[in-house]
Amino acid sequence: MRIVFMGTPDFAVPTLEALIEAGHEVVACYTQPDKEQGRGKKIVFSAVKECALKHNIPVMQPKGLRKPERVEELCAFEPDVIVVVAYGVILRKPVLEMAKYGCINVHASLLPMYRGAAPIQWAVLNGDKETGVTIMQMDEGLDTGDILAVEKIPLDRDETGDSLFEKLSHLGGPLLLKVLRDAENGALHPVPQGETTTAYASMLDKKMGLIDFTKSAEEIDRWVRGLNSWPSAYHYMNGKMLKIWKAEPLEKTADAKPGTVIEVTKRDFTVACGTGSLRILELQPEGKKRMETDAYLRGYPVNAGDTFDV
Repeated sequence: MRIVFMGTPDFAVPTLEALIEAGHEVVACYTQPDKEQGRGKKIVFSAVKECALKHNIPVMQPKGLRKPERVEELCAFEPDVIVVVAYGVILRKPVLEMAKYGCINVHASLLPMYRGAAPIQWAVLNGDKETGVTIMQMDEGLDTGDILAVEKIPLDRDETGDSLFEKLSHLGGPLLLKVLRDAENGALHPVPQGETTTAYASMLDKKMGLIDFTKSAEEIDRWVRGLNSWPSAYHYMNGKMLKIWKAEPLEKTADAKPGTVIEVTKRDFTVACGTGSLRILELQPEGKKRMETDAYLRGYPVNAGDTFDV
C-alpha cells in the first residue's frame, strides 16, 4: 500500500519500522515541528523524523492540517491509507476521508478504556491487570472510532510506565500489518465502540508526581511505577526534593503520622502511609544521580522518626 504515516514520539517508531520492513511504500511521514531544547536551544527532531530521514522518507511538519493548502499537499501523496500513531494533531473530515482505507490509528489501550493522551501510564496508576493495543478506524471523535483489531497483554507486578510503553510500542506494528492485509482482502469487520465508565486518560503533568502519604502503600507504589520515568514520583525531605524510583508496599502498619520514617536498615528505610507502609528501595536526591537506597543512606543519614516535609 501507499501509506502516509503520522506520528511523533518513540512509541510510533516500531510501527513505522514494521511498515517499512513489510514492504509497504511509506510515501511521507508527518510529525510535529522541531523543538528547541536546553539552555543552548538546540534543535531536536522527533523520533519519527529521525526514523524517516534514516529511510529517506519525505518529512512534513505542518503546525496543523486544517488549512486547505495543507489538505491539498497531503492529498498529493495519493495515499491508500493514512496510519496515525501518537501524532498529536486532531484530524478533520477532509483528511479522515481522503484515502481509500481512511485513517487507521494504533492506540495504546483496550478501547473504549482510556481514551486520551496517557493511556499507558493510567493503566499502571489504576492497577489494571491487563491492557493492550487497539487498531481503530478514526472518526471525528476523540478515540471513538470503530475497532478493527485488539491484542491484550497482562501487566507484571512490577510494571512501570516505561516498561509498559516499551512492550506496547512493539505490539502495534504486527497487529497493524494484519489489519492492512485484511483491508486489502475485504476481510475487515469493524466493531463500534461501546460507552466507557473509565475516566479519560488525561495528560500527565509534573504536579501529579507529588506523593500523598495519606494514601495506601499499594496506591503510592502504583504512583511510583506509573509515573516512571516522567514526571516521576517525589516528595521533599529537609527542604530538598527526593525522587522515589522503586518501592515495595508492605502491610506493616505503625502508630505514626503518614510520611514518617518508621524503620531504617543498612539497605533501605520504610515510611508510614495511610494504610500500610512503603519500603524505599531506589531514589534520587535533588541534583544527584539515581541510586539504590543503601548508597543514599551512606551519604544522607535517615533516622526513625524523620518525616517528609508537609
